[in-house]
Amino acid sequence: MDKIVQDLFSMQDTDYRDFQARLMPDINRENIIGVRTPELRAYAKKLAKTTDADVFVSSLPHKYYEENNLHAFIIERINDFDACVCALDTFLNYVDNWATCDMLRPKVFDKYPQRLAMQAKKWIASDKTYTIRYGIGMYLKLLDTDCYDIAQAEEVASVCSDEYYVNMMRAWYFATALAFHYEDILHYIDCRCLDRFTHNKTIQKAIESYRITPEQKAHLRTLKIK
Repeated sequence: MDKIVQDLFSMQDTDYRDFQARLMPDINRENIIGVRTPELRAYAKKLAKTTDADVFVSSLPHKYYEENNLHAFIIERINDFDACVCALDTFLNYVDNWATCDMLRPKVFDKYPQRLAMQAKKWIASDKTYTIRYGIGMYLKLLDTDCYDIAQAEEVASVCSDEYYVNMMRAWYFATALAFHYEDILHYIDCRCLDRFTHNKTIQKAIESYRITPEQKAHLRTLKIK
């Protein structure tokens, strides 16, 4: 594990580290090395082919932000759905920031959208901030597929949390859902089914979207809670 950390520091870009630190104020600056994502992905590809990868992913918790991202990129390369979910269930318990959470997108999920929908439901039922956020992100991924169901929107609307990063993802979900299923989703805004923060942030994000028509944006502006 020391060798892996040494390798990560050999790729350090201090300007990029400072940039990342500004984006993630909740993470201790000393725990950010500053490795650019393409380099980290390339390293993950190389590491995943070795026995060191198994040792690394079992060595939780990690200290550095980049170690968590490296772990995420190794999980992304798992080709078996059940094995991938098992690895995620363990890793999500240790995810402590929105960036690691949101960049974790296993390719195997694209092959099994129905199974992903069932798994996302379980993640959303968690009591852990970034597991919930991840589950909502997976529902967001399904919005433009045949596996979209209005029941998924209902589950996201029913999430009750004071966590900023959960509610930001809920708003992102509903703003994107408005673009794909406007009539379905408008009900949640018209009827004020969401908490004030998520409601207004949904409208803000939808108005910023190029997928929402000018007429729809005009109506959404009238629905802001003051």
